[in-house]
Order: sequence, then structure tokens, then C-alpha cells
Amino acid sequence: MELTIELLSILFLVGLIAGVIDTIAGGGGLLTIPALLSVGVPPAAALATNKLQAVFGTATASIYFIRKKVVDIKKIWLLIVMAFVGSMLGGWAMLQIDASILKNVIPILLIAIGTYFIFSKSVGEVEKHKKITYTVFAFTLALFIGFYDGFFGPGVGSFFAIAFVYYLGYNLSKATAQAKVLNFATNAGALTFFIFFGEIFWILGITMAIGQIIGALIGAKLVITKGQKLIRPLIIFISFAMSFKLLFY
Repeated sequence: MELTIELLSILFLVGLIAGVIDTIAGGGGLLTIPALLSVGVPPAAALATNKLQAVFGTATASIYFIRKKVVDIKKIWLLIVMAFVGSMLGGWAMLQIDASILKNVIPILLIAIGTYFIFSKSVGEVEKHKKITYTVFAFTLALFIGFYDGFFGPGVGSFFAIAFVYYLGYNLSKATAQAKVLNFATNAGALTFFIFFGEIFWILGITMAIGQIIGALIGAKLVITKGQKLIRPLIIFISFAMSFKLLFY
């Protein structure tokens, strides 16, 4: 593979666009993984390199949300820890089990999320009473979704967001912000695993990471300023787009 200015510029742009989309609704991997594969990165290395660039985007968005006081770390620190642990366990499991077994299951869940947002037009507009405690959320949903991200990955942002809305009663904008912090934890957990056991194309990953940082800042600002009017339709679109890709490609 020849590292040309044109190649790196394209990957930078892909990272930037993916950073915007991923921060708002998740699903940036729809762009980044195919982009890495298209330039000749082997599949396993593409997944590892994707985690490298993604961790910069989720970190940037997380810091922005924390500074804007949309996220209270004191409330969700245990969720972050369990999401990280779950992701590392998922990365280990990926080496033991064929992750393709989830290929036909996840699209159904993503379609369900998209359909839920289509027919529940008021979902996430206002905050409601939480149905479970943060501790229960941490040791169940945060751990399980974190495991899923390390093991397979597509749709993690949507899964976390809907979990915060449904189980903890957050509005959609606030849920998206929390989801991004937990997504940073899962990316960091998986990346930690891949650094030791996977091949990473560092130059490509860092190039895309620079784009991710810029895109994440743009996306984070849009989450706060546009809120549900932007997040809801994008989650619907991304959920169906990921389902279509997983089912037919």
C-alpha cells in the first residue's frame, strides 16, 4: 500500500464525516471500515485501525459534553467502568467465537430501534422517572453493550442511547451525550485489547483520527443546539442503513 497525499486526504475526510455522524447517532463505522478495506487494509486490521480512529472522536465528543455539563461523571462512572470491562471481554471472545453469528440478529434489533423512533414521535422529548438504578444499569446494560462493541460493534451508539432513554428516563439529547461517553469507554477497551493482540495501521488511523476530532466537535455542538429534531431522524436513518448493510453485504 502506497501512502499518498490523496489517500490520506480521503481518509481524513471520511474520518471527519464519520465523526459528525457517529457523535449524533452512531454508525460512523458504516463509512470508516469500508474506507479502510477499500485501500487494502485486511479485515481484522481494519477493525483494529477503526477502533484507533474512533477512540479520538468519542473522546473529543465526551470531553465537550462533560465541559458543557451535559454529562455528570459522578453519576455514570460505574457505567463507564463496566462498559470498558465489557468491551475488553468482548474483544477476547471475538478471538474465541465466530462473530458472524450475530450478523443476522443485529439487523433485527436495529430495525426495531428505527421503527420504535418512527412510531414513538415523542420519545426522548422530556425526561422521565428511571426504571432501574445506575448500579443495575452498569452491571447489565453497560456491561452487555460494552461486550457487544468489543465483539461485533455496529449500532452501539443507538443501543446505548435507547437504553438511557428507556431505562433511565433521559431525554434524547442528554441520552446521546451519555452514550458517547460510554462509547468512548468501549472503544478504549477494545483498542487496549487490539494493541496487544491485533494489527493496527497507525498512520492511517491517526490521519482519520484528526478528521474524527474535528467531526466530533461539529457533531457535539449540533447535539446540544439541534437536539431531538436532528438526533431522532438520523438515528432512524442510520439504524436502517446499518441493517441493510449487515443483511445484504
